[in-house]
Amino acid sequence: MTLTALCGAQVVTPAAILPGTALLIDGGRIAGLCASDACPPDALRIDLHGGFLLPGFIDTQVNGGGGVLFNDAPDVDGLRTIMAAHRRFGTTGMMPTLISDDLAAIERAIDAVDTAIAAGVPGILGIHIEGPFLNADKRGIHDPGKFRLLDDAAIAFLTRPGRGVRLVTLAPELAAPGTIRALRAAGVVVAAGHSMAGYAATREALDEGLSGFTHLFNAMTQLGSREPGMVGAALEDRASFFGLIVDGHHVAPASLRVALAARGPGGAMLVTDAMSPVGTDATRFTLMGREITVKDGVCQSADGTLAGSALSMAQAVRNAVEMLGVDLVTASAMASGNPARFLRIADRTGTLAPGLAADIVHLNDAMAVTRTWIGGALSEGAEAGQAAAETSPAR
Repeated sequence: MTLTALCGAQVVTPAAILPGTALLIDGGRIAGLCASDACPPDALRIDLHGGFLLPGFIDTQVNGGGGVLFNDAPDVDGLRTIMAAHRRFGTTGMMPTLISDDLAAIERAIDAVDTAIAAGVPGILGIHIEGPFLNADKRGIHDPGKFRLLDDAAIAFLTRPGRGVRLVTLAPELAAPGTIRALRAAGVVVAAGHSMAGYAATREALDEGLSGFTHLFNAMTQLGSREPGMVGAALEDRASFFGLIVDGHHVAPASLRVALAARGPGGAMLVTDAMSPVGTDATRFTLMGREITVKDGVCQSADGTLAGSALSMAQAVRNAVEMLGVDLVTASAMASGNPARFLRIADRTGTLAPGLAADIVHLNDAMAVTRTWIGGALSEGAEAGQAAAETSPAR
């Protein structure tokens, strides 16, 4: 294997931004950090001419991209297209997300993800099954005709052996006592969403092993003076994680800033909830038989219901800095390290640390993506035009 030194960019670690530092890659893994002027003499040097090196972004909620919806194309080709579209925007790991559908469709989606991982499709981490075990009173854009109870047969279905991470979003008030504990014992990551659960029911779910909250604030009970709701439980709990759609449309930026002030950034994850238009110029698409329009970055149905987003992770990171006032170290943790911990893969990826996978994104000085690496494999098809990297032996 060739030792590669990425030089000329500031390296973003969980603790600080390091200038004058080179990131070393060897055999698809991060070999370490060193001073840029002290690279090993046999290393292949890649000069990035400024900008920042961050751990590749991990998106736990991706419905589609590149003109493809996962519900419409639950197959390996569909997954390749979706992942390729998001990789241009710095995503090096994603959880393709199936919104509420029939069990047969869920089975096809699970099989497709298993096959894609076995085939080595870069960036596919597992599957996010968002419904159909949801509350119709908080259905959002989901089709309530697909909703069903999470019974023993469905639990057996969701816990069958497979590849990668399996994440299920459910309404905890509709799950029988012990259900979340059983899913957690089988290795399933459980999140709450599209739910009418109040504070007490949410606390019970957390005690059973609920790990996170899907798009905090959206499609759940809100923080009130006498009933703290699901939002209150999420912000009080110190061990769980919550997804934030930072697009300026799903949630007011001030509400997101309050959430970070209350809880701190340790549990916050940037997510896109992206639909098929990401990576395209599409202005409309069809979702479960409903026509969705895309205008000024907002995806919505004819009645005004939000239908996911046209957000990319790169834009989410920039929005976190600009709208929420966090620094780049914090935004990076929200885009990479925290999602990795939520999915229980932080021992493999999510930070720029020796021994972890070389899943890396390079942002230029304007914070636009120029290059990504997944397992050390470089892709220069990015959102920003850039000159080819200069390579030479390290000196």
